[in-house]
Amino acid sequence: MTARVLILDGSIWPEIYRPADQWRALIPEGIAADSAHLPSGEPVPDLGAYTHVIVSGSEASISRPEPWFEVEADAVRRAFDMGLPILGSCFGHQMLAVALSGPDRAAPSPTPELGWAPIEVLAEDDLLDGLPRPFHTFVCHFDEVRDPPRPWRVLARSAGCAVQIMRWGSRPVWGVQAHPEICPEDGLVLLEGFLEKAPERGAIVRAALSQEPRDDRVAREIARRFLAASPTR
Repeated sequence: MTARVLILDGSIWPEIYRPADQWRALIPEGIAADSAHLPSGEPVPDLGAYTHVIVSGSEASISRPEPWFEVEADAVRRAFDMGLPILGSCFGHQMLAVALSGPDRAAPSPTPELGWAPIEVLAEDDLLDGLPRPFHTFVCHFDEVRDPPRPWRVLARSAGCAVQIMRWGSRPVWGVQAHPEICPEDGLVLLEGFLEKAPERGAIVRAALSQEPRDDRVAREIARRFLAASPTR
């Protein structure tokens, strides 16, 4: 079957954050990529038509449930049961933990991360082998995954987040707390947008904006390796 990707899009403010477009830009030419925007009520299409699923980030908080969360969680569980490779980023990473291991596996972070951070790789893995050690990428989260139970394996961490990357055993199911798909230019747009959209976060956002962006541009390689993973059924 020819590869075909479904992006479960959880974005809220498209003027500052368009994850479906960002992920599509990383998918090689010739591989189709559809998206379903769940916050606006778009239905999840037939998962049987897809070989890979990407669960995007969201400005929503996993700790404050909204009606579309369960729609997404159900889609994640069905894709998992079908053996499809799944890649979750930020909110999507947290959604994988919640959907597959229970609601207590994600919670507000005591050390939110915004800006650019080094990610320390802890274990060898097909998704990460050969990447810079550490690699630097964009981060933007106020929630995090907590103590994922087996068979989750923690593959990477950062100074402010113990579970930056995780994988379900040897299955092609990965969660990445960071946003490697967001380039520095788009990261600045998102941060500047947060000053208007979430003024209560102003201090931490301004601190992030004062950073010199550092991005090792690992997103295309991560996307390539993810798309090379085959369904397990």
